[in-house]
Amino acid sequence: MEQPIKILIVEDNVIIADDMQSMLEEIGYEIVDNVIVYEQAEEVLKSKQVDLVLIDIILASDKTGIDLGKHIREKYNIPFIFVTSNSDRATVENAKTVKPNGYLVKPFEQQDLYTSIEIALSSFNYNEKAKDSSDSSPDNGDDKPMSNSVLKDSIFVKKQHLYYRIQFEDIQFIKADNVYLEVNTIDKKFLVRSPLKDYLEKLPANKFYRAHKSYIVNVDHIEAINSKDIMINNNLIPISKEFKEFIISAMNS
Repeated sequence: MEQPIKILIVEDNVIIADDMQSMLEEIGYEIVDNVIVYEQAEEVLKSKQVDLVLIDIILASDKTGIDLGKHIREKYNIPFIFVTSNSDRATVENAKTVKPNGYLVKPFEQQDLYTSIEIALSSFNYNEKAKDSSDSSPDNGDDKPMSNSVLKDSIFVKKQHLYYRIQFEDIQFIKADNVYLEVNTIDKKFLVRSPLKDYLEKLPANKFYRAHKSYIVNVDHIEAINSKDIMINNNLIPISKEFKEFIISAMNS
């Protein structure tokens, strides 16, 4: 299983900080530390692995969360999100100068926190891959950019430090498990962090369907069906009434 995302919380209101930590740990993230001032955050960043930082803009020190955001941009290649009670125009404009990966206004719910973190991680990783690809391209005026159609038949899934290319046709079904998705191919399983609905949008609409609230299936791999389940590679997968009617209709057309 993938290592949990390691998060540093920088929040000077202890009650709010503890509440955030509880929400994050319940979702499945790992809290590296929970600090209240710039200087403490700086020490944690120096000494521990941190994947993402949640930063209150107003801190109990001379230096603000925006100062910390600037420090992270200059010294570390990680995303950060401002978590603040301030949504006035001046504060937002000031925050934009350090290019945060998100801006979450208090009070918020657990789902708001989860969504902000996952979008920040996803967009940050995408931008880093695009940057790496651009940096590694030879400086040759005759080179043409790769067409998007080259990769239209597959998707990349991260496992440890590598991105594995999986052909769409090899994906049999995808199962939601808490904050993870289990992508099942003919002979392998991969874990990814994504809401099921968002992942469905990345897959070909003519092959992949939401068969159940916790499952996406590739209809080409369905082996059998009964009143409640379908079978794919000897796995019984529950199906909704709507999906059952869709499959039966397709079988009889």
